[in-house]
Amino acid sequence: MTLKSSKLLYPNQIAKILGCTLPILMSEITHAADDGSTALEMPVVEIIESDSSLKNMASSVNILTQEEIFKSHVFNVNEALRKVPGVNVRDEEGFGMRPNIGIRGMNPTRSTKTLLLEDGIPLSYAPYGDNASYYHPPIERFSSIEVLKGPEQIKFGPQTISGTINYLTPNPPRTPGGSLSFTGGTREFYDGHFNYGGTWGDFGGLVDITHKESEGARDNTHSDINDFNIKGVYDIDSRNALTLRANYFQEDSQVTYSGITDAEMRNFGIRYNPFKNDTMKTDRWGTSLTHQLSFNKDVTLTTNAYWSHFHRDWWRQSSTTTDTQCNASSPGFSTNRLNGIAVNPDSCNSTQGRLRDYYSYGVEPRLHVNHKTLGINNELDMGFRAHFEEQNRTQVNARPLSDTATISEQNQRDTDAYSGFAQNKFILGDWSLTPGVRIEHVNFGRTDELTGATGKSSLTEILPAFGTTYSPNEKFTTFFGFHGGFSPPRVEDAIDNQGTLVDVGPEKSVNYEVGIRTKPYTGAKLDGALFRADFQQQNAVGSIAGGATPLAAGQALYEGAELLARQDFGPLFDSDHNVYFQAAYTWVGTAEMTSAFRCLASAGCSNALSRGEFIGNRMPYSPEHNLSTTLGYSHISGFDIHLETVYVGKQFSDFANTAEVPVNGNGQIGEIKDYVVLNLATTYHVKPINTDFFVSLKNLLDETYIVDRTRGILPGAPRLVQAGFKVNF
Repeated sequence: MTLKSSKLLYPNQIAKILGCTLPILMSEITHAADDGSTALEMPVVEIIESDSSLKNMASSVNILTQEEIFKSHVFNVNEALRKVPGVNVRDEEGFGMRPNIGIRGMNPTRSTKTLLLEDGIPLSYAPYGDNASYYHPPIERFSSIEVLKGPEQIKFGPQTISGTINYLTPNPPRTPGGSLSFTGGTREFYDGHFNYGGTWGDFGGLVDITHKESEGARDNTHSDINDFNIKGVYDIDSRNALTLRANYFQEDSQVTYSGITDAEMRNFGIRYNPFKNDTMKTDRWGTSLTHQLSFNKDVTLTTNAYWSHFHRDWWRQSSTTTDTQCNASSPGFSTNRLNGIAVNPDSCNSTQGRLRDYYSYGVEPRLHVNHKTLGINNELDMGFRAHFEEQNRTQVNARPLSDTATISEQNQRDTDAYSGFAQNKFILGDWSLTPGVRIEHVNFGRTDELTGATGKSSLTEILPAFGTTYSPNEKFTTFFGFHGGFSPPRVEDAIDNQGTLVDVGPEKSVNYEVGIRTKPYTGAKLDGALFRADFQQQNAVGSIAGGATPLAAGQALYEGAELLARQDFGPLFDSDHNVYFQAAYTWVGTAEMTSAFRCLASAGCSNALSRGEFIGNRMPYSPEHNLSTTLGYSHISGFDIHLETVYVGKQFSDFANTAEVPVNGNGQIGEIKDYVVLNLATTYHVKPINTDFFVSLKNLLDETYIVDRTRGILPGAPRLVQAGFKVNF
């Protein structure tokens, strides 16, 4: 593999690479312009001229290309990621603004077990101190998505227990141009997207704008977002280049936090939601500067500096179905909900404002060196990160009818994190050996500004990794690897509100995988892997199961297999008519508690969770089977139609693995049944006007199903019909 700060690739090169390489090795991948021309030289570019990069990659890798994302007409990231084996994505509000992504059996709630990156830069607003996704950019911003699992993810972090997702934004094209698209549909869905860019001399620029709005999956929910993204590239000279990114995101939603009870679902239907007064407003500003210095064709230093501010105001009248805050002004409010009696939120003289500001910034230099030592070809990657987070958290308990309010929480939470990694790949003919190590040091601080109580804590972890590959030819590669899994605790869990240190500790695991990548004949592709994650400690933070579940820790084991298979018959028979089939399957055969989960010091734990009878139970929200299949037909004229089938197996919602749903239950307990959803999409490209017309049907059969019981019952999206066009110019 050769590193260059060279021009971008032509479409035929891209097609070759996307099936068999890993652009995530650095923090950005190059992409071809829509017109096939080359583009400006880019910082953080690793140009891979052959299949050797994947040949020597000792980890599972999956890439969703721009073409696949567009032709499926996914309207949120959840729909896109379901096409990747090993990934379980759970819906929430029906718009994809707060994705719940789990990898290889991990609990998907708020994507806390998954590392999210954008162009290799941390996307989460607090990846060390509170790795929860209350913000996610629209899918339209990205040109492709990479999913990485296995030992090579120690180059990123901090989360290394399951997988890394890297969203890639497009680069400025050489020839000025862009696109304009509009999609409309049922449930008041509107999506307008515009981008334009080009290259003028040594400077290239790109602007991307998205406006999107829709009703959610429930009554009294609606989301409205705006996203602005710019990217500028400047070639300083033959050895130096800069990339500047800046974005602004805004959300204005009518959305509640609580689900519904079992009786409410029986009496009023699965989409019932009485909390019409709940609102969420967010703003997110972000910017980054990347400098690439090429000492020579074999040595490149890339430095990322980044900053973001996320502001969130969420006003809601209830947090869970067992919340009693409305009872004072409306006696029996919560009891009526449990009994399936309609409630009026206007009678509830109580609203909580969960007001948050998160600041995240840091710097990360990375060095890549191709070298030959003792006659052996080597690739060395090493880097260092200094990362800082500030959380300002306020809770206002308001009485709207009496115009009074009190502040019940005013917290300052800080995190300083310093990490480094080194990985050297020894290339020995058909074999490669890749040892590596990552070190994480994290300092936590918390201050209650109402009482003055304060506390500090720190931790240090060393994460080893090793991988090996064997690739006798370009059609077949087998790989094996193991690495240390790590995920830091939240600040609020490590230090309580009185400033007392809680012996939480990080999540730690030993992760193994063995797999193959093969293209046995024309048009065929098969990737498979067996995986095992053995947790010495897994943290079950509040609300991941059963709503009021306290903070607890214990040992757990996850084992299973994943498979991606694709066959295109057009290339196989050298035909313009292409019938194709693709399947992404995940089997998590084991996802069990291997010890009692102990309640931690100041969490106010119930005895039920700490008793040993749950040993051997299945972990909540870890379905044994996930399957996504696509059967389609495309023609060289520009026509494509395909049917997608998504299957999610049954799953438990609590640690006791309660199967029966209580008659008048709070909606947080009981088995979630398996479900099947069909999606249909078709596209036709009109060449004379360079325009795509498309129609898609989501949940074709209008299935009703439960996706979550964490805070009460939440439904999957109903049938959605969407249609639109995209003009390329």
